[in-house]
Amino acid sequence: MQGKNKKKWFGFSIAFVLSGIALYIMFSDQFASNSYGSEPLNEMDVQETEEIAVFAGGCFWCMEPPFEKLAGVRDAVSGYTGGSEENPEYKEVAGGETGHTEAVTVIYDPSVISYEDLLEVYWRQIDPTDADGQFVDQGMQYRPEIFVQNDEQREAAEASKQRLEESGRFDEDIIVPITDADTFYVAEEYHQDYYIKSADRYEFYRKNSGRDQFLTQYWGEDLSTSFTTKEEAKKDNPYYVDYTEEELREMLTDIQYEVTQEDGTEKPFDNEYDGFYEDGIYVDIVSGEPLFSSEDKYDSTTGWPSFTKPLVPENIVEKDDPGLFGNRTEIRSKHGDSHLGHVFDDGPEPTGLRYCMNSAALKFIPAEDLEKEGYGEFSDLF
Repeated sequence: MQGKNKKKWFGFSIAFVLSGIALYIMFSDQFASNSYGSEPLNEMDVQETEEIAVFAGGCFWCMEPPFEKLAGVRDAVSGYTGGSEENPEYKEVAGGETGHTEAVTVIYDPSVISYEDLLEVYWRQIDPTDADGQFVDQGMQYRPEIFVQNDEQREAAEASKQRLEESGRFDEDIIVPITDADTFYVAEEYHQDYYIKSADRYEFYRKNSGRDQFLTQYWGEDLSTSFTTKEEAKKDNPYYVDYTEEELREMLTDIQYEVTQEDGTEKPFDNEYDGFYEDGIYVDIVSGEPLFSSEDKYDSTTGWPSFTKPLVPENIVEKDDPGLFGNRTEIRSKHGDSHLGHVFDDGPEPTGLRYCMNSAALKFIPAEDLEKEGYGEFSDLF
């Protein structure tokens, strides 16, 4: 089914599909909740080694999973962009009142996956010939669009679009606009990772939206890409972790499990590495990935082992941790996904930071044992 026949087919089925989804959503308490508005993406959440790419392709629930599974992509954040109103609410955007379109911001490491690669993934998620919406979701709030951050992204996007046009895969013109990035507003929390949080609802919507049927029809065997997924990359990593809950409970003490798996905090002044200053490195108790060095450890007088900086920054993941006393920044290990502690900005020079860690999340490797334990690359530190 090509060209106009494609449009006719989707037009014929859209009324039926819309009525089914409307009934489903009508009785879903998920959407009966109030919308509290959105906030601009915090650029501070993007690390120095990362870049962002912004893509609109219809319902943002469907645009998150294809990017989030890729190695090199830390996160795909659902939100709104391309409109004039500040801090729009979902109901306003969905009603077409603000001029925004649903979109995702992809936070990625360009040393692992390129912007050109992300474009190849993007084209395989959308109908690039429909300017008025995507599949069952019609209206400018669902329009496809590429929002570029700089001249390099614009050049790459235009070249990629031209290649798709010249491929002859679609009979109609490729109409996706390439636009300078505007303020990206992060959507309400219940929209983030919806495909995980509300898997049944997501699968129902996805199956009935017409997206998968269209993509299969026009891409066929070319729908899949050869880009490495997170799961594939993990298995090639020496710190890959695939323990079951039962195995973790068996290998960890009660306090180690509570801290690393349940985000707990051990008692101050009553833990293994507070006041401990032998030469060596500290690794994740679960995965063994190197985290901190005794060379960067100091006495913060807080009762927990503290460091001014990580030994291997790429093994450290920072996450917002809102609480009763304001927002804190949680520290987790990248490969083990262990809760380690928090970082604060009241540390000494040269960084001014205090990485306040739980001893229970760490294992100490003495300097003289580094080679034997497989950490010989750090031997020259001591």
